[in-house]
Amino acid sequence: MDYLETITGLYYLLICADGRVNEKELLLGKKMIVAEGFDERKFETAVENFKTKDKALLYNDCIRGLKTLDTLKQVRSISWMCVIANSDGFMDKEEWALIYKIYSNELGLSLDQIMKTQKELNKILHGREFLSFGVKVDDKKKPS
Repeated sequence: MDYLETITGLYYLLICADGRVNEKELLLGKKMIVAEGFDERKFETAVENFKTKDKALLYNDCIRGLKTLDTLKQVRSISWMCVIANSDGFMDKEEWALIYKIYSNELGLSLDQIMKTQKELNKILHGREFLSFGVKVDDKKKPS
């Protein structure tokens, strides 16, 4: 898998991870295409093809694809996953589990570098730097 196929596969796995494909995730996918200079038709065709592929096989293909990329592209791919996962305001625990498994267990990437790159992507997308890394936590606990 080349960079386009790998990042598209990761995108597809991510938007399906929590069982709910969100309109904001789809919108950010389109913005990712533009920011990365991908051909939109190739991206859409790849997404359609991934819909019929076993997710475990797709995951393995994506990991193999990531391992052929240099570290900067690996970090950028994971950073895109973080930005897209947070497009609706928070990262679902299933999305976080997928991202963590890939960046930490499979690739051994630096969280600091991912966060730095994520800030850069947010600046490209939104005109400002901010972090969108974290998992939604139930904070409606009763005060002591």
